[in-house]
Amino acid sequence: MPFAVLLTNDAARDLEELYNYIALHDAPQKADYVLEQIEKAFSGLSEFPERGAYPKELAALGIREYREIFFKPYRIIYRIMDKDVYVLLIVDGRSDMQTLLLRRLLHA
Repeated sequence: MPFAVLLTNDAARDLEELYNYIALHDAPQKADYVLEQIEKAFSGLSEFPERGAYPKELAALGIREYREIFFKPYRIIYRIMDKDVYVLLIVDGRSDMQTLLLRRLLHA
């Protein structure tokens, strides 16, 4: 039975901001493409949520309750709880991940 993939409010905001940024600074068609690819990644999580790796920044601290998948350069950070997958963060992997992960996940 597939897992339910749910976006937290922060992740939904991340996705909206990402879409708007690409549409404004590149092209609306490119924003549509990126959104479509990220939604495909969510579908994959529904079927195989444990396929993601542990984010290296968190694994170095011994934290293994979060996983991540990529649609380069974007990182999708999520957590599996029972039969649900909670997407917590969708971010450009070139950003300061250490600070972002600490602020978003560990101090939430």
